[in-house]
Amino acid sequence: MAELVLNPVVVLRVDPESPAPRRAVEALRAGDVVVYPTDTVYGLGCDATNARAVRRVFEIKGRPPDQPVPVLLADAHQAAELAEIPEGARRLMRRFWPGPLTLVLPSRGVVAELVTAGTGTVGLRVPDHPVPRALVRACGFPLVGTSANTTGQPAPVTVAQVLSDLDGRVGLVLDGGRLAGRPSTVVDCTGDRPRLVRPGPIPAEMIERVWAEGQVEVVSAAK
Repeated sequence: MAELVLNPVVVLRVDPESPAPRRAVEALRAGDVVVYPTDTVYGLGCDATNARAVRRVFEIKGRPPDQPVPVLLADAHQAAELAEIPEGARRLMRRFWPGPLTLVLPSRGVVAELVTAGTGTVGLRVPDHPVPRALVRACGFPLVGTSANTTGQPAPVTVAQVLSDLDGRVGLVLDGGRLAGRPSTVVDCTGDRPRLVRPGPIPAEMIERVWAEGQVEVVSAAK
């Protein structure tokens, strides 16, 4: 595994045969923040149950505390530990996970409160990329999965973009090459029917068909 030190940042090129580098696992277990590749954009991650680590993610991004952040899982089975799941959401999970779909669900209070921004809901996703799923399995906890950029800046698809924006605010970056570049579709599943919060790779029409209930209500969402 190639290691490049860009003082004070360490960049590790991820080996597909070992998608959860020990150094990254140890850093996450210690409560540190790590940048990692996903199937959409580069993520800024930490233990989603560690309030101090989550607070550091918000500080790095300059993110207002009233804006929740998503959580990444290794597989769909973990979702029930973190949230209440209506049947319509289960159908979406079966059809679109792993993949670029974030589901907003009633939180069970397991993740740090700042993750939910006090909303009582949590956004969950199983990414279609081996690195975040392997990290979750190795660490034994879900990861914060917000994009690795400061608030207002474009979500990064290369490590060069990450380093240019965050500029030494993180100590470890996992390099997975150039990524797909389109953030996930976000759907609120807390009501009687799905509500499209953020458009993405999975269109509203497909969400509607799978949920099998009426029209999807579209609302604007802050980046």
